[in-house]
Amino acid sequence: MHYGGDYNPEQWPEEVWPEDIARMQEAGVTMVSLGIFSWARIQPSEHEFDFDWLDRIIDLLHDGGIAVDLATATASPPPWATVAYPEMLAADENGTPYWHGSRQHYAPSSPAYRRLATELVTRIAGRYADHPAVVLWHVNNEYGCHLNVDYSDAARDAFRGWLEKRYGSVDALNEAWGTMFWSQRYGSFAEVFPPRHAPYSHNPGQLLDYRRFTSDMLLECYRMERDIIRAAGATQPVTTNFMGAFKPVNYSQWAPELDVISDDLYPDPNDPEGFREGAFHGDLMRSLKPGTPWLLMEQASNAVNWRPSNAPKAPGQLAAQSMQAVARGADGVLFFQWRQSRAGAEKFHSGMLPHAGTQTRTWREVVALGGELGRLQDLPADDGSARVALLLDWENWWAIENPDHPTSLDYLSLVRGWYDAAHRLHVQVDILPPTAGLAQYDVVLAPHLYLMTGESAGNLTAFVEQGGHLLVTAFSDVVDGNDRFRSGGFGTQVRDLLGVVVEDFGALVAPGSAGPGQQHAQVAGDGFGFAGSFLAEEAHVVDAVVLASFDGGRQHGGPALTSRRHGAGTAYYLATVPDDDGARQVLEHLFAAAKVRPVLEGLPPMVEAIRRGPLLTVINHAAEPVRVAVQGRDVLAESVVREVTLEPFGYALVRPDR
Repeated sequence: MHYGGDYNPEQWPEEVWPEDIARMQEAGVTMVSLGIFSWARIQPSEHEFDFDWLDRIIDLLHDGGIAVDLATATASPPPWATVAYPEMLAADENGTPYWHGSRQHYAPSSPAYRRLATELVTRIAGRYADHPAVVLWHVNNEYGCHLNVDYSDAARDAFRGWLEKRYGSVDALNEAWGTMFWSQRYGSFAEVFPPRHAPYSHNPGQLLDYRRFTSDMLLECYRMERDIIRAAGATQPVTTNFMGAFKPVNYSQWAPELDVISDDLYPDPNDPEGFREGAFHGDLMRSLKPGTPWLLMEQASNAVNWRPSNAPKAPGQLAAQSMQAVARGADGVLFFQWRQSRAGAEKFHSGMLPHAGTQTRTWREVVALGGELGRLQDLPADDGSARVALLLDWENWWAIENPDHPTSLDYLSLVRGWYDAAHRLHVQVDILPPTAGLAQYDVVLAPHLYLMTGESAGNLTAFVEQGGHLLVTAFSDVVDGNDRFRSGGFGTQVRDLLGVVVEDFGALVAPGSAGPGQQHAQVAGDGFGFAGSFLAEEAHVVDAVVLASFDGGRQHGGPALTSRRHGAGTAYYLATVPDDDGARQVLEHLFAAAKVRPVLEGLPPMVEAIRRGPLLTVINHAAEPVRVAVQGRDVLAESVVREVTLEPFGYALVRPDR
């Protein structure tokens, strides 16, 4: 179990370093991430490298029993680099450069950036590949976080090459994008530009491909650095830090390229439901690389600095959020950062060692957590026991949030709505792409797969045929992989599976929007009664059972929720976006039909229970103490329990009797 955080010794006089290591030992720190933003310190000018300071701190850490997650330092090029090579600067959609003075201002496709990054990483990897302190390599940092789309000339040139490789000919490109519309037809790839600032809407196929291209360019940078590390003879695992469900970067495509998944997580302490964000992050990270423990690479020890109001964490919240990650498969808990900065844009961001020193609640909680994590030994791996899968598809995300649709949908919030509903029912969920293996699951939730490939449709159909319960929701199976309608109408690939034909989408005014228009569609049926929003699809049943219908409004009497037996399983179709209570009703129906039970029965809504193999973790996120019946051996208390009392943000890790 790794414990620690980002360490930036270059920000401090060298006489502070021994004190840092002594405090790390006191806190139970086992590993620090080193060198993430050290490019300017390692390479003061193009032809000058200074590794002496880095040698000294790595040796000091090693002598102190603290391992190193060594970064490649490529996340923020120094000023000398962009002054000498301004073509490496990224640009916005107007072509205006992003200047140095912040971070992540480089164009990922820039040959100049890649050359300089190659030279830097080659030097670092060659020097430290065999150092006994280095147990992990940390490539770049939070790819795409602040600058997730680049429109520079370097991107223009790389995009043309990417398109030529993807399509082979400009005629194939024209067909995929439908460029006869608005006289957009291209005569050569040299006529294609990034979707820069334009008078009106861009071509949706171009927008979708530019999202693919952007994620691919960042992935090329990661692979480039990883391969340099491997070529130097380094055998340690290699990672880069993800950021939960982050739209610009297709993590499901990236995950096989990482030895270890790592994640940065910053839920808002002001949000009483923020712990569900942490749960979602953890389940996504675990699902990206099943069976392999992951790392919580960054979190805040207390307040952050970048929200309009930066609330501190409540007493105990730091540990509760950390144990939530451990329960969901993390084998490491780290923070940004070790020592709170004295200067710079993030000086108000909390650290493990606060600016106010060791006589603080933050420090006491950091030390206490380190002690508890140090007692966790031989944690079981995830055993694949989740019986529910929630589908999340990055390419669909990019396509469904293109403009000019019947209604504007926030895909992640819709996916999260289903996740949160399952979480409130205390049912554990894996989060997968729609092409993943589904045989182990009893229920699959497939919300709003607007872009549904033939492979995905076939996978979902096979899941139902083999006995699964599948939920397909509104605005699904609308376009192909190029964001074009298929011939034959909507839902053509799952029409026979669902037994329902969608004729139109019945857009509603978004909830809370001003102005006239229908905001909600009431849904009623035996055991169902809830409000739907955004869409009330106009459909007719061919071969399905109507479980609930629209009650009032434009689609009055039309099917709102249907089911159809197919093979050994059942496919459900929901023609609207339900409110929270509606999502609960629908899931309770599915879970009962599939005989899916909660992780632990009878829990209050603000208490969560998670299984990691045989280990059961219960966490109280409420403001009042709760008592939870659970039998087994309390791992931290080292005692047999039949019931645990959890204070606010209290938790227990129990190995059940059975």
